[in-house]
Amino acid sequence: MSYRIAVFDAKPYDRATFDRVNKDFGFELVYHKEHLDINNVLLASGADAVCIFVNAVVDSAVIDKLHSYGIKLIALRCAGFNNVDIAAATKKGIKVVRVPDYSPHAIAEHTLTLMLCLNRKVHRAFLRTRDSNFSLVGFQGFDMYGKTVGVIGTGKIGKTAIGLFKGLGMNVLAYDLYPDTAFAGANDIKYVSLNELYANSDIITLHCPLTKETEYLISDQSISKMKDGVMIINTGRGKLIHTKHLIDGLISGKVGYAGLDVYEEEGAYFYEDHSDRVMTDDVLARLLSFNNVIVTSHQAFFTQEAMGNIAQTTMQNIQSFFENKDLKNEVIYKA
Repeated sequence: MSYRIAVFDAKPYDRATFDRVNKDFGFELVYHKEHLDINNVLLASGADAVCIFVNAVVDSAVIDKLHSYGIKLIALRCAGFNNVDIAAATKKGIKVVRVPDYSPHAIAEHTLTLMLCLNRKVHRAFLRTRDSNFSLVGFQGFDMYGKTVGVIGTGKIGKTAIGLFKGLGMNVLAYDLYPDTAFAGANDIKYVSLNELYANSDIITLHCPLTKETEYLISDQSISKMKDGVMIINTGRGKLIHTKHLIDGLISGKVGYAGLDVYEEEGAYFYEDHSDRVMTDDVLARLLSFNNVIVTSHQAFFTQEAMGNIAQTTMQNIQSFFENKDLKNEVIYKA
């Protein structure tokens, strides 16, 4: 039996990768360019499962519609699942699976890219030299060697990033609810409290999941505890940072640099071309106006290796469900 999968938020690169991987699975893939929400959930009618990405809005109303269509599986092709009402899905008997990791190297390397570009003003130098201006005024950076980087979240991505930082000769402070003391000892890093990390880090990078406890982890309160001129990097989830408070920190100079691959209201803009429209998000527009801020479009994951891994794991998750096998990547509701 061939199962029909409604694949939402499908870009050309998604289709190319999933079509290639699907040769080993044989599903009927129906692609939709829209991200799943209440306005287009009707597109899932007739499917056996839906496959979604980070910008889907799968609240209880969408869950109810999916249930009425007989859909029993929501397959996330990403690690985060904060955009799905897991409680509502569980109540309706709909399973939710995800891709917990696909390439920690992709995220970690993009994190380092943002750090280096901000430090050495590469983004500004590129624009300046396009205009035949080869002045160095305003471009002085600092040696990464010997600086202290605070890593919040030491899962696979955080640990991979730490390996890159240690390779540059940086000192590493780490925070995690579940410290890996064996890893710390083997890699000469130190687990500390958040307050100690804030106070002593030249650079702070976020690699923790978005939960009720971590939402707006970076706010005016935490920023006030940081070094003057601190660099903040976020390749995790947008709502880890209170953006308006970050902007206040940039204006005051308390925050010297910000590298953001995610944004708390990114669903309205990211992954689409808005170059011919007026920017109506005043907060995002303000962020983009700073020359010491780099915003990339949630692309840290976007490597050939990661895309292949995402498609492979997603397809395997779907196959396991329909074959009644153990769902090792299921998202379990915790009351």
